[in-house]
Amino acid sequence: MSILKINQKLKRVEISSFELDNEIVFNYFDNLPTDQRDDKFVRAIYIGVLAMMEDRLSSFLAKTNNELGTELESLKMIFEMKKELFYKTTIKGSLAEEDIAEFLNQYFNEKKLKDRALLTGNAAGELPKNKTGDIICELEGDLKIAIECKFDKSIKLGAIEDKEVFIRKTDTAWSQLIEADANRNSKVSLIVFDRSLVDNSILKFAENVGYIPEIGFIAIIDSQKGDYSNLAIAYMLARDIALNAKKLELDKDILSAIVNRIIRSINEITAIKTLVQRNIETNKEILKQIEKSNLLMEFNQKYLEKFLQSGTLSKKDLLDFYMGEEVKDQFKLVEKEIGEI
Repeated sequence: MSILKINQKLKRVEISSFELDNEIVFNYFDNLPTDQRDDKFVRAIYIGVLAMMEDRLSSFLAKTNNELGTELESLKMIFEMKKELFYKTTIKGSLAEEDIAEFLNQYFNEKKLKDRALLTGNAAGELPKNKTGDIICELEGDLKIAIECKFDKSIKLGAIEDKEVFIRKTDTAWSQLIEADANRNSKVSLIVFDRSLVDNSILKFAENVGYIPEIGFIAIIDSQKGDYSNLAIAYMLARDIALNAKKLELDKDILSAIVNRIIRSINEITAIKTLVQRNIETNKEILKQIEKSNLLMEFNQKYLEKFLQSGTLSKKDLLDFYMGEEVKDQFKLVEKEIGEI
């Protein structure tokens, strides 16, 4: 009996009771709070259907199922699906906001902070019919930090000296920070961009974290790598200002100098980290080439000994020597070990 029915009249899919014996699925839902499981289940079906509608992904899934079928390839599949979905304009915005809010709340728990990140959804703020400010972070008292998520390459930096008053209104990093601050009545505002979907004018200003005095912070994340560290840095800087600016009138020029020096140090540390990671990857490739050469040398030597002993190679030996499957299998194990270093 089919567990799935299509209700043509109501235009909906109806699923009867069923059980699924899958360790990956079980572990995912087992780690979720009870009140989130139904929503995540519906979202998982939606993402899966979108993925299956893609010809390229469908081909990939078929290949995985028929030839590989390992957990590693399942993880690759999940990554590809997430990347494919991320670039679908219709859903990447809401998915980004949810991921950012989820990251922040986990970060608050780890740091033992009482802050809360709340999605504003479609709720308008202080400005009529205005929804700018996707996330509100509540601090102590009535202090708030407004966060706008803009995964959109069309958004420029938009510094006030470059603003052309007599052209049609366009969103910029500056305008969105000011608007989010006013609309959500926040103490500080922060705008988040993804490294793969950000305009060069913004990257030139802030490669990782940027600060515009009296306007707000810019954070560049890399969602495809799961790297939200710049968001955490920008948030904590914004939080320090929000908590302390209420107590006295700050000298904005000195504040700007201090914050920008902190950001410069962060950028230097990030650059060093990138160089180290690049060297690690380069050294891994060197190790792979060395091991590959060693294995080939041993493999070729084995068949040379066979040849010298008999003066020839059997057709089977010649085929094995030509195909080199034995050395390929050995290299896979070595490659895996190097990758885990």
